[in-house]
Amino acid sequence: MYIRQTKISSRRSGDAYTTFRLVSSERIGGRVKQRTLLNLGTNFSLPKEKWPELCTRIEQILAGQASLFPLTGAIEQEAHRYAALLVSKGGARDRQEEVNGSSFDYQEVDVNSLELVRPRSIGVEHVSLAALQELHLPQIFAASGLNKVQQDAAVGSIIGRIAEPGSELATYGWLTERSGLGELLGCDYAGMSLIRLYRTSDLLVKNRQTIESLLYARIGELFALETTVTLYDLTNTYFEGDAAGNHKAKRGHSKEKRSDCPLVTLGLVLDGNGFVRRSRMFAGNVCESATLEEMIIGLQAPEGAMVIMDRGIATESNIAWLVDHHYRYLVVSRERNRQFDTEQSVEVVNKSGGSILVQRIVNEAATEARLYCYSSERQEKEAGISNRFIEKFENGLAKLAAGLTSPRGEKRHDRILQRIGRLQEKSHGIGRHYRIDVTRDATGDKVLALSWEKVPVAGTMLTHPGVYCLRTNELTWDEKILWQTYTMLTDLEAVFRSLKSELGLRPIYHHKEDRAEGHLFITVLAYQAIQVLRRKLRGHGIYESWSTLRRIFAGQLRVTATFKQKDGRALHVRKTTTAEPKLKQLYDALGLPASPGTVQKLVV
Repeated sequence: MYIRQTKISSRRSGDAYTTFRLVSSERIGGRVKQRTLLNLGTNFSLPKEKWPELCTRIEQILAGQASLFPLTGAIEQEAHRYAALLVSKGGARDRQEEVNGSSFDYQEVDVNSLELVRPRSIGVEHVSLAALQELHLPQIFAASGLNKVQQDAAVGSIIGRIAEPGSELATYGWLTERSGLGELLGCDYAGMSLIRLYRTSDLLVKNRQTIESLLYARIGELFALETTVTLYDLTNTYFEGDAAGNHKAKRGHSKEKRSDCPLVTLGLVLDGNGFVRRSRMFAGNVCESATLEEMIIGLQAPEGAMVIMDRGIATESNIAWLVDHHYRYLVVSRERNRQFDTEQSVEVVNKSGGSILVQRIVNEAATEARLYCYSSERQEKEAGISNRFIEKFENGLAKLAAGLTSPRGEKRHDRILQRIGRLQEKSHGIGRHYRIDVTRDATGDKVLALSWEKVPVAGTMLTHPGVYCLRTNELTWDEKILWQTYTMLTDLEAVFRSLKSELGLRPIYHHKEDRAEGHLFITVLAYQAIQVLRRKLRGHGIYESWSTLRRIFAGQLRVTATFKQKDGRALHVRKTTTAEPKLKQLYDALGLPASPGTVQKLVV
């Protein structure tokens, strides 16, 4: 076994370049022939004087021998890597083939010599790769101008986000040290540089519009989806560090209570089935209501499509824009006044089996309807919130009143009013439901007594807990259809939770704008693949979260078993562990083989 340096010409440009190959010499029929075992690529950088050491160590590893002389860490690491590639490819000398098509291969081995080496996860990779291939993502990447190496890097980044969410650096470590994805793809990720993942991320962002358009078209082919319902909402995530090089990293209101960090906002346009149609990164301090027009334009949604939005985006100007462009809308109303008439309502059953009461009122011009909805579950939640703030507010007032009779308590009129104001400010609106009387002494400078009375303001959460209002210009749908359509917005909230908690959307470690956007886009692509898997599993009554499913898939590994044979040679068998019953059930539901990867045998 030795390394050969070869000069060849590029088929495309005709330019000459140098490549390195691991070669063996074999005598066949009285003639010596050279056989290429591995292509080491053009970036093989080990000094030439170290080549014999590397080749010797590879042979020792394959033969199950220890090194007689200590080697540098780099040579030892590369030797193990190339030996593993030879085993996974079944490409070294004296490879055992099946005889006459039989799968039986009996060998006489020393059982005590058994070693299990190079365990690599394969289950999550198997199902994720199947989802990406079903979505035609490799072909879409090719159509976007990515070559084979860039396609492998993109697939690795996406599946890394699915299997073990983290930064590109963490994904690179996972691909090169713990994952068997390279065996499924025929790609040596350890021979790929980290910068390749970053540059591929840049390419994905550059071709974002093409990728999203082709991908959603493919999703439509797979599931025959209707595009008459469009959901739009935004969320934000935070940066680790100050992200000074990213002008979209801004301070703002963090939905994760991380306003101490710079933020960036992700906007998603989804269909009614939870698949992403468009995504976009905005500045962290962007006004939600100012993003709708920019996202909907160019979406090519059919005229008359139903757009569903939360109250943060449902401004009067946005609603007017939707009407002017012939869209229907179903939005959470911004009106503060609550009302509900039980006698005029109809009952709708929700997903959990509970009931929702819905009252539908059409305006005089017959251009818009309002749906006043009442939920007993929501009432219980809102009543609990109100009671908590009521207790806190009244305790604050009681403390001020007790101080009036204490020798060192605050009695100055202006300070008492100031403290009452602070209590009202922190009461989350509860303070407006109280009439507070302050009794002063003859001078007017000191307070003698403090009393209060709760006077609930009509049309508020205190008088109408559990009531909320929806607005729509769709007047042909009944209360049940409208309310069930609105519940898709809660599914969108579940999408954001999945992106953040299951797919590593937060935090962002990149300081460059394109790299931060690439991190978000890779997460969105990973979500699309998971949606395909979960949609199929739901068809078989399997509703677990991706976190639970990932834990089951992660239990399957590929392992190399190494034995000493009776004749002194080493037998290496690379094989996938047997799927346990629950994993087998998931594979059957997805229509996938339960043993990903082939069995590779190597005798040295």
